[in-house]
Amino acid sequence: MSLVPTLPTIPEPTTLTCIASVNEARAMRIAEILSDFRHLQHAIANIRANPSAEEYYEEGYCVLRQCAAEAQALLNQPFDCQGPEPDGDGEQEKAQLQRVMLDASIRRFKIQQIYLKASAALRWLTSRNAILGGNRPQSIHTPALQQIANTMRAELASVTPARVELALRSQDSIQGKWLAEDPTWSTMEQSIRTGR
Repeated sequence: MSLVPTLPTIPEPTTLTCIASVNEARAMRIAEILSDFRHLQHAIANIRANPSAEEYYEEGYCVLRQCAAEAQALLNQPFDCQGPEPDGDGEQEKAQLQRVMLDASIRRFKIQQIYLKASAALRWLTSRNAILGGNRPQSIHTPALQQIANTMRAELASVTPARVELALRSQDSIQGKWLAEDPTWSTMEQSIRTGR
């Protein structure tokens, strides 16, 4: 028997505590992603372009209508939260949060893509209005109108998955957000292909 008193040992943080704190970070990240999604949805919903009957089928106006329809369709899709309820189990909660994060990330990715296309169409509209100055198109306007249409097409073609992913990651990094578990575009694409 030792006469030297033993000090109580301080237990190491349990795995459950670590999982819980990381799960809190996951939940916060989901909230950030959904906030971005909501902000972009709001911006697209507030686009107002009222073409005349003769302008209705101009390419830029068609792009704006398509973007509005895609944004609304995305908003109408139910969130994918399938799986068992976590019931206090940290690992189940982790799995559920990762599923929700994937779904939210896909939505944010898609709405960012839609927003970039709508922005290109809005630049076309602004340029068109500047060229026409409130007048009807005349043959003198044709070269300038063709140029802005070509510029818009080039901008639309540049809205690639790689560009969208880079824009989102850059913005998140600048803002110091936790990105450790953000899904990559390839992960999101695979999930989309398999029907989520």
